[in-house]
Amino acid sequence: MRILVSGSLAYDRIMDFPGRFSDYILPDKIHMLNVCFNVNGLVEKYGGTAGNIAYTLKLLEETPFIIATIGKDYHNYFNWLSKNNISSDGIKIIKDEFTAGAYITTDIADNQITGFNPGAMKYRSEYNINSNNSNNHLAIIAPGNIEDMIDYAKQCRNSGIPFICDPGQSLSKWDSESIKEWLNGSQILITNDYELEIIIKMTGLGKMDLLNLTSVIITTYGEKGSHIITRDTEIDIPPAKVEKVIDPTGAGDAYRAGLIKGIVSGKNIETSAKMGAVASIFAIEKYGTQEHFFNYKEFIERYKCNFGEL
Repeated sequence: MRILVSGSLAYDRIMDFPGRFSDYILPDKIHMLNVCFNVNGLVEKYGGTAGNIAYTLKLLEETPFIIATIGKDYHNYFNWLSKNNISSDGIKIIKDEFTAGAYITTDIADNQITGFNPGAMKYRSEYNINSNNSNNHLAIIAPGNIEDMIDYAKQCRNSGIPFICDPGQSLSKWDSESIKEWLNGSQILITNDYELEIIIKMTGLGKMDLLNLTSVIITTYGEKGSHIITRDTEIDIPPAKVEKVIDPTGAGDAYRAGLIKGIVSGKNIETSAKMGAVASIFAIEKYGTQEHFFNYKEFIERYKCNFGEL
């Protein structure tokens, strides 16, 4: 199965501030804020929705194909992809921009100040995904360049390729009509509960109305698990058990990879969502979005411990 992963590639540059922001940001001086935080150091991690989903799919013994843009500082990321046997053939290099980057500073109270530069993500990847063999394809359209997101849904519809809509943090860029058109004909809409409420408010459509556009709605609730709605049924998916919570960042992308693994393996939607739940805990147990590692045998064992035989 050819798994197309459209979304973003980014560097996450993470800094730790050994104090509290509140001690240096004075409420009566916010109108003239000028603050410098000396941090303990900087760590660069590989991130972005497409990169994160593809990384966990590879751990699950699939062959993801990333469709995204990257900047002139692409060398480290391409080396990382090569090290993990993930193709970079679908990635367009924007030579006049840096790769999208999040600059995250966290204080000792876990408060965060983040600056995000979209960089190369401002540009379309313009990949042609039309195929004469739609039965051997599945696509996930994750947050990235908004024009790409719209175009790849159209290409999937025209080619009969099943596709998953994952709007995530792109929702502020949509309007009612464009998101309804984007969702039309999709196999799955996957969001967290807050994002789903935004879509409902934006479109004026209830969940059953949205099921006229997409076949399945999957809503994630973090540590409370996830929920599946189809025309015929509703299913609660309990969370998988985490050995130790280190960093929940990236858990949602890992969930999506596990879900896709289930779908392309011919599992039903309930089992696929449970596979998503298990994949997510590996990410939660490590710091960073592409720092976890497991083999498929270990994955099956974790699934068995949580949900029984796979």
